[in-house]
Amino acid sequence: MHYEAAGQGFPLILLHGNGEDNAYFRHQLPVFADKYRVIDIDTRGHGKSPRGDAPFTVDQFADDLYAFMRKHQIAKAHLLGFSDGGNIALTFALKHPEMVEKLILNGANLFPAGMKAWVHLGVCAEYALAWMRRNRRKMELMNLMLLYPQIQPASLEKIRCPVLVIAGTNDMIRDTHTKLIAQ
Repeated sequence: MHYEAAGQGFPLILLHGNGEDNAYFRHQLPVFADKYRVIDIDTRGHGKSPRGDAPFTVDQFADDLYAFMRKHQIAKAHLLGFSDGGNIALTFALKHPEMVEKLILNGANLFPAGMKAWVHLGVCAEYALAWMRRNRRKMELMNLMLLYPQIQPASLEKIRCPVLVIAGTNDMIRDTHTKLIAQ
């Protein structure tokens, strides 16, 4: 996986959203690097990271993060995820709680119905257009939003590290869903 790193200190891993790359955090990287060893990753098939042959799922992206941390000998880190990056961070924290010190989730969801209806309709339309154009990459990106994640709310009780849940004024995720995650 392609990544950029800056700073010294405890590792802070940044996880961008669907269809984006590590440039999403370009303005935050230097600020966070004053206090942390910031690692800004391009997830599978995004930015400069290769697509590979594995499935394009949130679970696979969490497994990729695990392999990345093992390869770079990162035993524990703070995870900051935006949108699908938040979904990856949540999934990772459920699979490997011992490797997460703190969790920061911005615009994450537990399941596709957590998206606002207008967002879901837009994603369906984008998928249909991609299907008609035979645009496999776009279909995979839209599938990430239509099918994933699939996290049961009760499973969040397993997360014992401090968690900050953030929602924007015009967030794509339902307010009730964000509050469910925070609770």
